[in-house]
Parts: sequence; C-alpha cells; structure tokens
Amino acid sequence: MTAEFYLIRHCRAAGQEPDAPLTDEGREQAYRLSDRLSALPIARIVSSPFLRARDSAAPLAERLGLSVAIDARLAERVLAAEPAEDWRDRLRRSFADPALAWPGGESGAAATRRGLAALMDAAAGAEGTVGIVTHGNLLALLLQSFDGRDGFAAWAALSNPDVFHIDIAGAVRRFWKDDD
Repeated sequence: MTAEFYLIRHCRAAGQEPDAPLTDEGREQAYRLSDRLSALPIARIVSSPFLRARDSAAPLAERLGLSVAIDARLAERVLAAEPAEDWRDRLRRSFADPALAWPGGESGAAATRRGLAALMDAAAGAEGTVGIVTHGNLLALLLQSFDGRDGFAAWAALSNPDVFHIDIAGAVRRFWKDDD
C-alpha cells in the first residue's frame, strides 16, 4: 500500500436500493462528517455509485473543492439474488468462508478483490490521502483483509457513518463514528 485512506461507511439512508436517498438524519450526518474530515489532508475522494454514498461524500468534496470520482467496484456486495429470512446467518457464514457465494450473490473473496483493486487504483491517481466512501459489508471485508479481524463482528459493530484510517503500512484504526 502506498497511500493512506479514510474508509467511510455512508450516512443513514432510506433503504438498501442503489438509488435510496439519505434520510434527514443522514443529510445532517453528511455535514458532520464533512466538519470532522475537512481538516485532514484528503486529496481525492472516490465513492460507490450508490446515491447514499455519493450524497455522503458531497458535503466534504464541496468543502475541500474536490470532485467525487465514482468507482463501481465500491458498490455494496450482493449477498444473494433473492431476499432470505436467514440473511444475517448467511452473511455470518459468508464472512467465515470467503469462497461461499449464495445463488446470484458474490463471494466475500470476490468482493474483497474488487474492493482492494479500487483502493489501489484510487491510490495510483492521488497525490496524498484518499477518502473512500462505500458500504458496510464491503467495508467490513476490507477491514478483515487488512488486519484479520472477524469481518462479521466488524460489520455488526459499524454505524452510519463510520470512518477507519488505514496508514501507509496497512495498519487500521477506527478514526470516528458519528456518535463519538
């Protein structure tokens, strides 16, 4: 890793669909996120194409005078094609077995590979620290890949928004969550 990153889980949204907007609370969170991160040396912002991620990034980008680059590889992982009553158990099992892919879904290993590729490409195009705005499942997979933490436990502990710093050596620390 040759760059530093702030991995940011989007603010509170009205749903899980790609076009789900932020709630009123989520819009307020996006401005608090901007307040908290605007003093950092963020030189580039890259976001999932999902509306809730883009809208979470927008106040920070505006404040820093940056555009938001969109990378489809930062989209949320699809666990399965069809909703399932036992989705939480399926999610837990998918973190424990990275090769497991439910019908129509993406394995944790595949999602991690695309997420890491997005980080590497974001770093290659940056002259400094990169802010990455993504989603809880993918974020937890990325954290798991950096420090070996239990990805399901990391996912379960996430809030909206949540921010983790990854330094040049790949060390991870929680930087901020909105209820701090």
